[in-house]
Amino acid sequence: MPNQGPLAQPRKAPRFFRALGQNWRRLVNDLFDPYHPERHYMRGPGPKWRAKHALDAKA
Repeated sequence: MPNQGPLAQPRKAPRFFRALGQNWRRLVNDLFDPYHPERHYMRGPGPKWRAKHALDAKA
């Protein structure tokens, strides 16, 4: 005879909590990630570029 009690139903709660935990970890990692590539981007041409293109600016 099959069990008809409340434990016989498929358990969806563990999947829900696993997904909730994964999303929480992803959010925390995104908020507190020490890697900030925008701090390393060049902010315009450097002195070598200016020296190379100085003739164009004077003409």
